[in-house]
Amino acid sequence: MNQAYLCILLAAVFPLVLAGLAKFGGKKLGVDYDNAAPRQSLARLAGWPQRANWAQQNSWEAFPVFVAAVLMALQAGLDAGSVALWAWIFIAARVAYAACYLLDLASIRSLCWAVGFASCLRLMIAVI
Repeated sequence: MNQAYLCILLAAVFPLVLAGLAKFGGKKLGVDYDNAAPRQSLARLAGWPQRANWAQQNSWEAFPVFVAAVLMALQAGLDAGSVALWAWIFIAARVAYAACYLLDLASIRSLCWAVGFASCLRLMIAVI
């Protein structure tokens, strides 16, 4: 199995984990989730559940860039091991990013975001 493809799968599932945390956390804080109006329900969140939702949203925003970078690199024939390394760096950075978001560590969170984005750029630039 190509590990870079596994990383794409993990990156696709990770926002769903964050969404679950946001919904579960909101319920613990007394915010009932309404599946008929999910965006309004999530907009009523505060504290760490709200930050979990924001991390979820950012994870969806980062996903297309990551997928494009991995697929570009593999399609161009870059070494699969090297692509996998940078893909795992992205995954680690995104997990750290989400943890920092939940813990309200804004400056470290920004650094984690930059590492994840840089790993995507590294893969894209290697193709040029």
